[in-house]
Amino acid sequence: MNYKTRKTFLWQTSRRYNAYVDHLKQLYGSRVQKVIVDAGFTCPNRDGSKGYSGCLYCNNDSFTPKYRRPDMSIREQVEIGIEYVSSRYKVDKFMVYFQPYSNTYASLEQLQKLYEQALMHPQVIGISIGTRPDCIDREKIVYLEELAKTYYVTIEYGLESPYDRTLKWINRKHDFNCWIKAVEMTSGRGIYICTHIILGFPTENKKEMLETARIISHFPFDYLKIHHLQIVNKTILATRYKEKPFHLFGYEEYIDLLVDFLQYLRPDIIIQRLVGETNPEFLFERDWVVRADTVQKRIQQEMEIRDVWQGKLYNFR
Repeated sequence: MNYKTRKTFLWQTSRRYNAYVDHLKQLYGSRVQKVIVDAGFTCPNRDGSKGYSGCLYCNNDSFTPKYRRPDMSIREQVEIGIEYVSSRYKVDKFMVYFQPYSNTYASLEQLQKLYEQALMHPQVIGISIGTRPDCIDREKIVYLEELAKTYYVTIEYGLESPYDRTLKWINRKHDFNCWIKAVEMTSGRGIYICTHIILGFPTENKKEMLETARIISHFPFDYLKIHHLQIVNKTILATRYKEKPFHLFGYEEYIDLLVDFLQYLRPDIIIQRLVGETNPEFLFERDWVVRADTVQKRIQQEMEIRDVWQGKLYNFR
């Protein structure tokens, strides 16, 4: 089956992989831009519930925008964020992204107040909630299900890796089965499910990283964010890397991995991100720092050269 025939399995897109920007245009008729807010959450891996030091690679300051103002209310942050984003992009529809730390790690009553503040702005079409799979329960899911009847709602579960040995190495404090339970609990309720993974951990070889695509494709989620492992200052990982360096992907090496990875991925999964973007000032190692749109263009170009597409090697059985 050639690309043009198999393309019917992809969302309506001219690319060789399912791009999130195309998906949102199909849903809303125009581009939708995310506005990041900080609701002041913490994480069970930082407040002592499960640990204090967090994941090895974690430094939230390294990827949050300058307009973020955790000292302000969510409503104020949304207004400032929309003003900032509107000056850069010609858009009139926005999604509020609760990003730093675990944004379901609070009581349902507290979450309702925060989420509903975000949805008060007339240009906001929905919310995206970044969290851990061990910070969700049925009560919160039922509430989000009701919210999703009126608004666009996405919950983003950080998985990072399907291999428990890797999750232990990065001090994640949950296992793969925890993510499976969260996804299955959320599925079929009108809530979009996003999964976040990182490629490049020294605990995994290339074959295992490609196998990650096969493994996660068995489960009912909609969106995928892929990041490459970066060494960020003021993290435990930076200290370990300084003491005992390990291999990090070069740019072309990472492109090659992504092109292979996408072929094994279920073709209806929509790609939100292909590469991690970190403020270079925070990077311990900065051999290559490339914007996400540059990587997207390079991936499309390489997939055309090889005549491959997302899901080409996916087993539909």
